[in-house]
Amino acid sequence: MFDNQRYITRGIDAEIPFELQIFIWECIDRMPKPKDYFQIFTFEAVGILQKIIHISEQPEYCMNYFIPYGNPITAKIYVIDDGDHSTMLLSGEY
Repeated sequence: MFDNQRYITRGIDAEIPFELQIFIWECIDRMPKPKDYFQIFTFEAVGILQKIIHISEQPEYCMNYFIPYGNPITAKIYVIDDGDHSTMLLSGEY
């Protein structure tokens, strides 16, 4: 799971800084197996910190990250593995 070609949507490209995109892929790579095909990332601003909540349902998984970040963003991002490829998209693009 998630060991295939990786893609991002236009929304991700336009709104999510590259370093945060890389961080998302790394979070998925570091997860224990088995992994759910559907990963959810919620980005919140907490002062000058970027809070990132990473969850999946089956098996249940939740991890919180706090990163010093000059311009924190607010967004909800999905990463979906369909077996052939993995796609990162904004929740509004789903």
